[in-house]
Amino acid sequence: MATRSALQLDWTVERLHALPNDGKRYEIIDGILYVTPAPRYVHQRAVMVLYALLQPYATMVELDVMPLLGDVRYSERTLVQPDIFVFRNAPGARVRDWPGIHPLHLVVEVLSRSTRTRDRTVKRALYQAEGIPEYWIVDIRNRAFEWWRPAQSHSDVRTRQLLWQPVPERAPLVIDVPAYFRDVLDE
Repeated sequence: MATRSALQLDWTVERLHALPNDGKRYEIIDGILYVTPAPRYVHQRAVMVLYALLQPYATMVELDVMPLLGDVRYSERTLVQPDIFVFRNAPGARVRDWPGIHPLHLVVEVLSRSTRTRDRTVKRALYQAEGIPEYWIVDIRNRAFEWWRPAQSHSDVRTRQLLWQPVPERAPLVIDVPAYFRDVLDE
């Protein structure tokens, strides 16, 4: 379960990087440390199935997709590790380290028991404040995507079809939501 206590206030990226690599996910948002256990199998399967859908399309529109725990740093007191994030490489150059990934075009978090509240509140507010054009929350239990844009106060819930069109001149990627969840849940 994710934890937060008075002893976990005023964290910095430097302090965070000094922690041991113990298989847990460590993030800080506004100086508060969040510790989450390693994700469960179905969580990681949801990430990898979605990555497999996004990656070919992203390559076609000259974007990069990163799954699984890359450092996204917004300040000395805020560093998160989204389940999936999409960014554009600078023309003629490949990103070589995490600081080069900004701006992000899409962030995806897969809900779990330990992250459900944080993904829907603290992280959503962060991604909206940072102007991320789209934030998707994958809700495996309800077989739905919650789709957020920066100015929205409520999500659009997608249970049939999800469109992603980061480049207006290109046709959108169409994700069949029920087929996605059947693949994730191996049904």
